[in-house]
Amino acid sequence: MKRLELTLVAAALAALSLAAASASAQGAAGAAAAAELSLTRLDCGKTTTLNDVSRFSDVMAFKGLNIQLTFSCYLVKHGNDYLIWDTGNPAATGASPAPTAPKISLVEQLAQLHLTPEKITFVGISHYHGDHVGQVASFPEATLLVGKGDWEVLNDPKPNPNVNVANFAHWIGGGGKVEPLAGDKDVFGDGSVIMLSTPGHTPGHHSLLVKLKDKGNVLITGDLAHFRENYDSNGVPTFNTSRAETLASLDRFKQLARNLNATVIIQHDARDIEKLPVFPASAK
Repeated sequence: MKRLELTLVAAALAALSLAAASASAQGAAGAAAAAELSLTRLDCGKTTTLNDVSRFSDVMAFKGLNIQLTFSCYLVKHGNDYLIWDTGNPAATGASPAPTAPKISLVEQLAQLHLTPEKITFVGISHYHGDHVGQVASFPEATLLVGKGDWEVLNDPKPNPNVNVANFAHWIGGGGKVEPLAGDKDVFGDGSVIMLSTPGHTPGHHSLLVKLKDKGNVLITGDLAHFRENYDSNGVPTFNTSRAETLASLDRFKQLARNLNATVIIQHDARDIEKLPVFPASAK
């Protein structure tokens, strides 16, 4: 009798275990569906001529090299949440817009995807330079994700004359949520989208890792490197804030790229455009 009772108890426990496993699997499947990822490349301007890029090496490695540069931004869809990565140059306005200005704004591009600025959960910036933050003020309801070192520069009582603090007035004045990041940031909490601390270009510079289901891992540089020759040779621009940090960040980024077999997208290199589908299509 006792043996029968033990057998029944074991069977009941097994059934409960199977039910729990099934519920766990269903929950995981639901979470995976809710966290479906996509990555869309947005137009944030480009140069109209080839550029002398000699200033991007402090050892004079690129003398005579001329490259067309682009200013790219990105939209990451994570279930029902969205991250805008960098906001590029200000959109073209007036009769004589800046040569590098995008023809249509980020807000207008998002409208083509049936999105309004209010739908953007996070706006993450790689760093505070003007060609990466020109349209950040278009997303006042988004939580601003910015490197702690850069946030400190933006809040310095004696602001750097090369930094347009006005772009961030909404967050500096306390009107919006901001997260100053001392290190990496798991944006959505599931490891699928990570802002990587890669200081050196600026004190709080970050790059972006997106783990897509079909395309695989994608690493987006920010301004860790500006073009392929710069990336391949570990070139350090003359205007970076720290040579040692730049080289350490490049080393980390490249090891991640190798270990994750990641697609590397250099944001300013027009030759990297074909690595993602043409807008409005997205990589998944």
